[in-house]
Amino acid sequence: MHTILLLTISNIFMTFAWYGHLKYKDSPLWIVIVVSWGIAFFEYCFQVPANRIGHYEFTAAQLKTIQEVITLIVFCVFSVLYLKEPLKWNYLAGFGLMIGAVFLIFKEW
Repeated sequence: MHTILLLTISNIFMTFAWYGHLKYKDSPLWIVIVVSWGIAFFEYCFQVPANRIGHYEFTAAQLKTIQEVITLIVFCVFSVLYLKEPLKWNYLAGFGLMIGAVFLIFKEW
């Protein structure tokens, strides 16, 4: 559970680092880059421990899959609440297909 919590926190930071500046399109690009790097530092402070702790329980591929699912969830919330963009049906359908990938990766074959 620690791994998922740490990955969620790291993804919140990374989503703001990568996409938060889209609300400030008039800001100079170099400022956006510097601020994004600063935010990304905190993302790493949670991501690296999450992977270190999580690798005792999960494989690297499973960790990456968990991270991607968390990323999609965080991004959906961010997109709707912060960017005020709607979630369209085809986005949700595509995300649903990615959930199928989760099944394939975590299924014991």
